[in-house]
Amino acid sequence: MTMTKLNVVLAVLLLIVVCLTGSLDTDLSQPNYEFLPNMKRSAASSAFATNAVFSNGRTLQAPVAGTIARGDLPLYYAPTKEDAIRAGDELINPYTPASGAASAPQANNNAAEQASPPVVASDASQAALDDAAKSVDSARPDPATLLQDSVQRGSQVYNIYCISCHGATGTGDGPVAKRGFPPPPPLPTGKSVQMNDGQLFHILTYGQGSMSSMAAQLSRERRWDVINFVRSLQQNATPPVATEPGTAATPTEPTAPETQPSDAQESKP
Repeated sequence: MTMTKLNVVLAVLLLIVVCLTGSLDTDLSQPNYEFLPNMKRSAASSAFATNAVFSNGRTLQAPVAGTIARGDLPLYYAPTKEDAIRAGDELINPYTPASGAASAPQANNNAAEQASPPVVASDASQAALDDAAKSVDSARPDPATLLQDSVQRGSQVYNIYCISCHGATGTGDGPVAKRGFPPPPPLPTGKSVQMNDGQLFHILTYGQGSMSSMAAQLSRERRWDVINFVRSLQQNATPPVATEPGTAATPTEPTAPETQPSDAQESKP
């Protein structure tokens, strides 16, 4: 069959398909025919529907005792000052390198090197190992960059939830405090400077004094971000000048210059 005859046959078939399509009486208000409709509408029960499979007649079942939701690890602390101090000793800021975390693997590596005989590597293999180590180091995120990003996120969260009481600079001069509410202690120079990050995390989680818990508003990651932002405020704060309580600096009067006795006074008997 030549190409001309093939084109004629295809044109006739196309004309027949167009005529059949135009002659069909299509009701647009009705759905089309479905192939394997169970693939689209499964027989699974919805979460809050009744279910005869379970003894309580519910589809949605309670989790097994001791189940921990992903991203919601429990905190085994009580809302007390004692547990706040304990949290300060136990909880570690994920953006702060833990002391001894980098020295332990180094010590293990040194012990392994002493226990095992030295392996002499060729120049090619040593170069490959060096390139692999450089690629691993370059792939690791910079801790300073991660901390700076956390401070920026903490600044945004602080301006939403904390600025009303603590003020823009953390000195406790927010609009709520200006309208008669007891002002909170200053964050840059107050007691929070002496607290560990874990203790601040405990205060954000459980509250303290007139400050309520922020666990419902802030996730754990955002709480650490706020703490890092508070630390940045403390680093940029100017230390206060220490003065005696109840005393004020008074200007000193200038002393008159000492007058030298004149010659007449010296000769006077």
